[in-house]
Amino acid sequence: MKHFILGILGFVSMTAHGQTQVSMCKTSGIVDRITCPSNAVDISGPHITRKVKYALPAGKTPKSGWPTVVIYQGSFFEVEFSRQRILPFGGYNEIRLIQSLLDHGFAVVAPPAISGVAWMTNLIGVEYELSEDFYFVQELLKNMKAGTFGKLNMNRLYATGISSGGYHSSRMAVTFPGTFKAIAVESASYANCKGPICFIPQNISENHPPTLFLHGEHDSVVPVGTMLDYYERLKNAGVETEAVIDATAGHQWIDEAPELITNWFLAHP
Repeated sequence: MKHFILGILGFVSMTAHGQTQVSMCKTSGIVDRITCPSNAVDISGPHITRKVKYALPAGKTPKSGWPTVVIYQGSFFEVEFSRQRILPFGGYNEIRLIQSLLDHGFAVVAPPAISGVAWMTNLIGVEYELSEDFYFVQELLKNMKAGTFGKLNMNRLYATGISSGGYHSSRMAVTFPGTFKAIAVESASYANCKGPICFIPQNISENHPPTLFLHGEHDSVVPVGTMLDYYERLKNAGVETEAVIDATAGHQWIDEAPELITNWFLAHP
């Protein structure tokens, strides 16, 4: 398995458009809370309306619109745009990721799962294409294209998430082919896997987007071997993929996630 390490990003950095950008997020308090300015809009599926949080980078909107990262929440923890350092599952690294993406010129859209619980991609007895989530994602993408979140570049969409959100990021590759330029899967595996129960198709489409995997070696919720099986299937299919395993981490956003994910998306314009 190939590993790679990228440098730590500075406070002043280059954006996806090659411009110098000063962080729009603020760190405050003795608990090191990071807060990034955000907004929210209501998006309705066939039966349920969800409040979708989002943030746009500082500065002038590019003519083609902002490249955009959709962050799918993990189980029970909705994505927040203000987090303090002491959080379970490496939650502080999630706000660090949001800060890094915004500072590099990516818009961030953060839809919640139903009732803030989990995505339906891998629920037993649920056919995803008939689920509330499937229709919700279609409506979300339609609103993104229509300008509900500001001017977004629909030719430069990316997806990431942890745990349930990681499975749902894989779902974007499986069910919405050609929509996302690249994805990053943290502490998860193939779209319909369920923790240690994981059956990955032998033949994966070669148009599967480039995929970065991040995982803790001591993950007892989603065993690292299930991710490695997915990684190997992509390699065998000729899909660009990388995997980074943190030898000290469990089921969590690893500390390197903000830098690695940002650079992965920057490398796939």
